[in-house]
Amino acid sequence: MDDAPLATGDLSGSQSVDRALRLLALVGREAEGGAKLSDIVEDSGLNKPTARRLLLALMRAGLVEQEARTRRYYLGEEAYVLGTLASRRHGLLELSLESLRNLSEVTMDTSFVSVKRGNYAICLHREEGTYPVRTHALQAGNQHPLGIGAGSLAMLSALSDDEVERVLAANRKALETQYAFYPEAQIREDVAKTRERGYALNPGRIVAGSWGLGTAVMFPDGRVAGALSIAAIDIRMNAERQPELARHMKVEVERIEGKLRTMFL
Repeated sequence: MDDAPLATGDLSGSQSVDRALRLLALVGREAEGGAKLSDIVEDSGLNKPTARRLLLALMRAGLVEQEARTRRYYLGEEAYVLGTLASRRHGLLELSLESLRNLSEVTMDTSFVSVKRGNYAICLHREEGTYPVRTHALQAGNQHPLGIGAGSLAMLSALSDDEVERVLAANRKALETQYAFYPEAQIREDVAKTRERGYALNPGRIVAGSWGLGTAVMFPDGRVAGALSIAAIDIRMNAERQPELARHMKVEVERIEGKLRTMFL
């Protein structure tokens, strides 16, 4: 986003709305720890006065609030209200809880549901398994660029080639600074393998010894709704067991997609 002077008339209003919503998304990305103004300015491409002006407008609307001590920005109460109102139509978590319990019961491993949020994946829920040794690499609320992690990779792989390239370009800075050990070329290769085998595999790329399998959940119109994934220590995800875990996930993904068809159609 550049910070050129806004045009007049409807275009000016539209650009202001677009920019404000972009800032809202950036604040939401740091929902747990809060977003610093300097980071918002850098990530948005806006200058500091413009970013501050738009944040004040979002604060007046109740969509954003600023913590007095740290001066960091958080999602506001109105954002929570709107999210609650939207949850019935977009409540993948509610539709997935039964399937997560089924997965963790039959596999004894920890299962997750994640959603696509812009160019990122966010974990909505973690269902603990009963196997005594567990991996804690992913927790509810964690966010990663699409392609980082099993569920995230499954969602990226379900997009078109053009969308994959757009997402990688948009996330390039985050990938280079936070995930330098996981280059774009490797993500592209993992996307190709995911499409070939029918499920995503994270062979300990993010946390050593923590492996994961993921499968995308699709809306009836073909859009990505989210993903189910399973995580376990490496010895529980050997090549012999992966197809078995993938079959269990496929059953639950089809169950959720059936619920989505009922909801939307």
